[in-house]
Amino acid sequence: MTIPPPRFAGVLAAAAAALLAFAAPAPAANGNWDTTYAATPAGHRVGNPEAATTLVTFISYTCPHCAAFEQQSEAALRMAYIRSGKVSVEVRHFIRNPVDLAAALTTECGAPGRFFARHRALLGTQDRWMARVQAATQAQQQRWSSGPVAQRMRAIAADLDFYELMEPHGLTTAQLDRCLSDEARASAIAAASQEQSRRYAVPGTPSFLVDGQLVEGVHSWSALQAALDAAL
Repeated sequence: MTIPPPRFAGVLAAAAAALLAFAAPAPAANGNWDTTYAATPAGHRVGNPEAATTLVTFISYTCPHCAAFEQQSEAALRMAYIRSGKVSVEVRHFIRNPVDLAAALTTECGAPGRFFARHRALLGTQDRWMARVQAATQAQQQRWSSGPVAQRMRAIAADLDFYELMEPHGLTTAQLDRCLSDEARASAIAAASQEQSRRYAVPGTPSFLVDGQLVEGVHSWSALQAALDAAL
């Protein structure tokens, strides 16, 4: 099923709002950088902000290869690269459709330090809620792709059970409703995705920057691991 892309008035004019206030992380306790989180101007980072090697991942929540990458890479990245402070990992949103946008707004909702928990929760259950996307009725697709942005985002979250999925992560229905209704934030996320795609010529998802350079032809954990080891 093809979902029409989101439409926003003045998306590019709202790009500046995509910048998040940078919060400098505290030093890692006991040398473990795996629990050091920070919002960045373009996304969310885990790990040592002074790491010798930086990894940026462009993720679409509706991309099955992104969910596979998360499953395959999570333990190895955290234990072998992030924990020691050698590598920092930053997630940036890549918006392909309205469902991606609703998912991104969901992960951005609440405390920034809990972003990665929400991020992993969505990717870890992708097969479940994407089955609902594939089975969506014409009426549902219409609700997701037309009308006020806030209304569309809430309809997607309700139809795909994002509200229930986020309850264990401390988000109430009222909190998530407010985040999904934030049209300025939605426009900023969409605009930032467009700008990042143009700036780095991102061919699809998942894609990666290692030390600021796009790693061409690499879309899996096994290939990325080799690129990280070479950079280190």
